[in-house]
Amino acid sequence: MSYEDKKIKVPRFNEESGFYTTKKRSKIMSKIRGKDTKPEHQFRKALWKEGVRYRVDSKTLPGRPDVSIKKYKLAIFIDGEFWHGYNWDERKPTIKSNRGFWIPKIERNMQRDREVNQQLKEIDFTVFRFWTHEVKDNLKTCINDVMMYLDLAKGNTTI
Repeated sequence: MSYEDKKIKVPRFNEESGFYTTKKRSKIMSKIRGKDTKPEHQFRKALWKEGVRYRVDSKTLPGRPDVSIKKYKLAIFIDGEFWHGYNWDERKPTIKSNRGFWIPKIERNMQRDREVNQQLKEIDFTVFRFWTHEVKDNLKTCINDVMMYLDLAKGNTTI
């Protein structure tokens, strides 16, 4: 079974398309990390402390999960609120500049997340997606969710 939705077209972000960026904006955007963010580090450190061993950004799995445990067929993503559309229906109207770029960009990211979830499910992986604010504010809960899944996968049902 493959993902059926028509892909959202994101306009190119360049001067020919009418997008202009200042040096200051360019510098700010260059500082945004795609991987090894603070919430990812916090999450991985806590998981390691629990004795869980994992892979980071596994190139062999669809979507390159932030953390993956192949033995238990588990893929974990830690998604940034802006980039992955947290509370999208509320936030979408608040985007003021370059709406023609940002709205399709974020909606395509959300669509890609659904595609990746589907691809991982097709190869029998369980997918956990945590928002960065969940990891920052409720790290113990996030780790507990993963540990409960691992206990069930191992066959330990001492709950």
